[in-house]
Amino acid sequence: MGIPESVRTGMQRTNALFSSSVVKNGEIDALDNIYTVDARILPPGANLIQGRAQIKAFWQQAIAGLGLKDAKLTTVDAQAAGDSVIEVGQATLTLDQGQMLTVKYVVHWKEEAGLWKWHIDIWNMNQ
Repeated sequence: MGIPESVRTGMQRTNALFSSSVVKNGEIDALDNIYTVDARILPPGANLIQGRAQIKAFWQQAIAGLGLKDAKLTTVDAQAAGDSVIEVGQATLTLDQGQMLTVKYVVHWKEEAGLWKWHIDIWNMNQ
C-alpha cells in the first residue's frame, strides 16, 4: 500500500524541522512538533527514553556533547502500517569540526494533532 503524497510531505516537513530548528538553531522546544507526546527513543548504547521532556533533555545534551551542527535526513524506504508509517532512513551528521558521521535509523510515524510525528525512533552509527 502506497503512502499518500500528503503524508510524505508531512514527514518531510517534520524531518526538515528537526534539522533546521532543533539541530541548527538549538530550538529544543520544536521537538514538540517532531515527537508524539508519548514517544520513545532508543539511542545507541543507552537505555530507552520515553516522553517529550526526557527526549528534549537527551537531545539538548547530545547536540551540545557531539557539537552537532547539521543533520540531513534521507528516507530510504517508507511503508504504510495501518494508520502509521515505518520509515527506514539515513542521516548525515555534521559536527563542529567538520567531521561527518553516517547514521541509519528506523522511525515509526504517527499522526498527532494534524502533524506527522516520530513515535518510536531508533538509530545507530554505520561505523
